[in-house]
Amino acid sequence: MDIAINKRILLAVCGGIAAYKSAELVRLLRKSGAEVRVIMTEAAQQFVTPLTFQALSGHAVHTALLDLTQEQAMGHIHLARWADCLIIAPATADMLAKLAHGLADDLLSTLYLAAESPVFVAPAMNQAMWHKTVTQENVAKLKQHGVSFIGPESGEQACGELGFGRMSEPAAICQTLLNDSTSGALQGVNVLISAGPTREPLDPVRFISNRSSGKMGYSLAQAALDAGANVTLVSGPVQLTAPAQANLIKVETALEMHDAVMSQIASTDIYIGAAAVADYRAAQVEAKKIKKQQDDNSVIHLQKNPDIVASVANLANKPFTVGFAAETDELESYALGKLRSKNLDLIAANYVGQAEGGFDSDRNALYVYWADGQRHLAMTDKQQLATQLMSLITEKYHEKNPT
Repeated sequence: MDIAINKRILLAVCGGIAAYKSAELVRLLRKSGAEVRVIMTEAAQQFVTPLTFQALSGHAVHTALLDLTQEQAMGHIHLARWADCLIIAPATADMLAKLAHGLADDLLSTLYLAAESPVFVAPAMNQAMWHKTVTQENVAKLKQHGVSFIGPESGEQACGELGFGRMSEPAAICQTLLNDSTSGALQGVNVLISAGPTREPLDPVRFISNRSSGKMGYSLAQAALDAGANVTLVSGPVQLTAPAQANLIKVETALEMHDAVMSQIASTDIYIGAAAVADYRAAQVEAKKIKKQQDDNSVIHLQKNPDIVASVANLANKPFTVGFAAETDELESYALGKLRSKNLDLIAANYVGQAEGGFDSDRNALYVYWADGQRHLAMTDKQQLATQLMSLITEKYHEKNPT
């Protein structure tokens, strides 16, 4: 992680159970060399005491709009001018609504209006609240105002439900804040991502598929949205909820995914082929269920599916094209071979079949290759890994497209 000596970060903590994570965020930011000051809403103080943040930050915690210890009682103005960036973590649905509509009835909402530095929010709320139409309208409005979103992530929530709404982990938030030169770097860029497996039917009840969960592709979609991109997600069948701001196109088969990708490619600037597309499909799909054979032998004839990422990469006016390689052995050799043979701009490769990471896991590690370089992204959770990979893709995209 880059060291951010003297970077001044103002952390605003809202009232939610995820407030406990904000204490770790302060510790990580301080460890990285940043100076941190904390403000807390009244509700936040019901979850974590100001004394905790005072001890971790080394500064008094601000809780009141009209602070008589500040000259002229204009503490919110002084804090706004002091900060290099403002991060609200956790950001509740209530606070997002306030900020989106310009309300200013407490320290945080007033400070937001006075802030001229970059503003980041890390939402945390129940998955149903996050998906509520009015919440998504508030999110869209804040993004239009230049606010950058970190997360939320999908997973188990304090209420016991599953879905998007978990606050991103402190390490991921810290990394984003300390490397925010890429924040908004994909503003106005159209990113197309294919994710998940495909299913190739054999008969009405059976199909060929693989163990891909789609988690990496969906995490990349969120990372691209956080960087300001317009995202279209072409997804095979998965048990995931797509980021609300992404344009989701659902498909089943490789041919359907190919057609969906090619229908969007003319307006695409970056294509990321993160899907685990089946290499073959049945030459003939049976109309009725295939019955067991008496001799215990059955032959199913297969034919090759189109190579989607290669089809994109070999277009005359191709977008910046990123491929994936999942290998059990000789990872570098196979990845570099695919990079060259498919005419890719960049390829992200990972081992599968290992003790940790890969298919159907929340964690992974990547080896990323391009024409004249490579980088290893160490084992971590997939959302943080996606943020790191998207940062690298952004860097290489702008190197190729400097205007």
